Amino acid sequence: MTWQQTLTDLETGKTRAAQQNSEGTWQVNTEVKQAILAAFKAGENIEFDGAYRGFVDKHNLPAREFTVADKVRMVPGGSSVRRGAYVAPGVIIMPPAYINVGAFVDSGTMVDSHALIGSCAQIGKNVHVSAAVQIGGVLEPIGASPVIIEDNAFLSAGVIIVEGIVVKKGAVLAPGVSLSASVPVYDCVNNVILAKGADIPENAVVVPGTRPVAGDWAEQHGLNMACALIVKYRDEKSNAALELESVLR
Repeated sequence: MTWQQTLTDLETGKTRAAQQNSEGTWQVNTEVKQAILAAFKAGENIEFDGAYRGFVDKHNLPAREFTVADKVRMVPGGSSVRRGAYVAPGVIIMPPAYINVGAFVDSGTMVDSHALIGSCAQIGKNVHVSAAVQIGGVLEPIGASPVIIEDNAFLSAGVIIVEGIVVKKGAVLAPGVSLSASVPVYDCVNNVILAKGADIPENAVVVPGTRPVAGDWAEQHGLNMACALIVKYRDEKSNAALELESVLR
């Protein structure tokens, strides 16, 4: 399949950069990522005109344009969705926000101001991506997993998620939580330490925390490192507190 067809199939949701298998495990579609890289290689920098006058980018990866028929609410004010990104009907994009090539954003999701959804990131249904959330992208190495945010997750302001972390259904990340393959996550409910880079469990409520740095010198200076803490799992009370305001839709 050509890179041109792959970009079209990504935009329509026919293909994805990563998908769940029958066992619920996420798997990377390396052919898609190879096609995206081929598109970059084939692209030539051009000067855009019209609404994008003054911008320079690859000629074959322009910003997408939406119509009412797409049923996407793209609020004016500096947002951009790149060619090859899927945005489902019912998605709301507040300005300024950016959705990069290969990303998948499913129905009912809110992408708030100053949010970034990186290349090939997969965002489920009814996810709240709050202001200034940074979801990292990945194209290389080919087999590297993108960030996955499953259905009904709530990402509060300033959350950062990178390096292929999977946030399972219904999880809530408090403001300022930072997750990567090197950040330990402590489950204070079940009294376990999750393996580095492990999935954030379904319905987990995660807050930023710190842990002491080992070593006499570090202890002497009271040094601490960032970590993440699971302090509870969602219940009816927390679900009510996290309902998206219907007036925004």
